[in-house]
Amino acid sequence: MREPDRIIRLRTVLARTGLSRSTIYRKIAEGTFPPQIRISVNGAGWKESDINRWVADPVGWRPKRESDAE
Repeated sequence: MREPDRIIRLRTVLARTGLSRSTIYRKIAEGTFPPQIRISVNGAGWKESDINRWVADPVGWRPKRESDAE
């Protein structure tokens, strides 16, 4: 059985990517970084699998299409 995808917060994303907070949000706006998902009224995070995909190939990363969903 596959492990469920964890939600990671900004501090973890910053540590894994080596990017600054402003660079992450700029890249999200450009469509070159995984967008956040809302986890509560005031909280958001990222799917760990999306961040792992970006770290593996930052230049070639593209959002998954619905047909690509696992």
